[in-house]
Amino acid sequence: MLTDRVNTLSESITIAISTLAQELKAQGKDIISFSAGEPDFDTPQVIKDAAISAIHEGFTKYTAVDGIPALKAAIAQKLKRDNGLDYKPNQIIANNGAKHSLYNLFACTIQAGDEVIIPAPYWVTYPELVQYCGGTVVEIITDDASGFKITPDQLKAALTPNTKMLILTSPSNPTGAVYTRDELTALGKVLEGTKVIVASDEMYEKLIYDGEFTSAAAVSDDMFERTVTINGLSKSVAMTGWRFGYMAAANTDIIQATKKLQSQSTSNINSITQKAAIVGLNGDADKDIEEMRIAFKARRDEAAKLLNAIDGLSVIVPTGAFYLFVNIKKVNNDSMAFCKDLLEEQGVAVVPGVGFGSEGYFRFSFATDMESIKTGISRISTFVASKK
Repeated sequence: MLTDRVNTLSESITIAISTLAQELKAQGKDIISFSAGEPDFDTPQVIKDAAISAIHEGFTKYTAVDGIPALKAAIAQKLKRDNGLDYKPNQIIANNGAKHSLYNLFACTIQAGDEVIIPAPYWVTYPELVQYCGGTVVEIITDDASGFKITPDQLKAALTPNTKMLILTSPSNPTGAVYTRDELTALGKVLEGTKVIVASDEMYEKLIYDGEFTSAAAVSDDMFERTVTINGLSKSVAMTGWRFGYMAAANTDIIQATKKLQSQSTSNINSITQKAAIVGLNGDADKDIEEMRIAFKARRDEAAKLLNAIDGLSVIVPTGAFYLFVNIKKVNNDSMAFCKDLLEEQGVAVVPGVGFGSEGYFRFSFATDMESIKTGISRISTFVASKK
């Protein structure tokens, strides 16, 4: 009854772990979860006020498929101000979250025979959507030694005449790795003379703790022409449930194709969210963003210190996002078994690295309060000690 393509999809391992943790919690068990990929902060009041005003003003009707002009102008201004990128309104489209942006992009550009290069570890959704659209996933493996970042030589070796796209995520989910300007420039030089599209997922750009953020499209004219910049407000402004993402590309054919697809699938994104997103983009919530970033940095430092103190575990201190990708190979290289036992025995939920394409690790989200972090890691310590 079901199509072959939908049968190829797997349930998100992140959601699966979160669901199991919620079920155990509902049974009365004391569960501390570090599996969720969303901030524990509330959406800033200034953004909520904008949404409430939109409701009172009756801004509840259909809008242009790709977003109202004021929203697209706010996106363009943000990209110019923060990233040094010049995009026109016809090079921008608003979507129902960045996951929707990615789906639309893949659906409009990837077909059978196309190869898509995905550095591993990767966000769980990338390979699933690529394969759903008929593409072939080509993984480039990274690890602790490389800081979870690919090298120009690795990229060059992975390229074939069938390569259609490279997916870059900076800062990374699940590792928090951030590519420097020099690193992005070097990768861009490898792509010169090819027709490879770069899908640059920059959702965590505001959560940088060391160094500076560089947008992939900003490192050269060639990279600007081939890059599709994908972003939103879910992580930086705690707007996960609002479902706002956007795409920007110099190639207007890509934007127009995704607009056509969106017009026949979801149409415009929520009208009220569009009004609220303008406030999140234009700088009115920057003070809230900075407060969250400072809190996340303190949590990162504490969690990394405590986890690295556990004999058998190790973690690179990430420069962005709100995740730690913890190496457990000295304890148990089977990350699914490790995480399942940890949840059942100690009531701590983390996500197996195998779901991100890297066995022997687990992802730990520090987007939760400091007390839970300390208590949870103490339980992890007890668990690891019991396995020796």
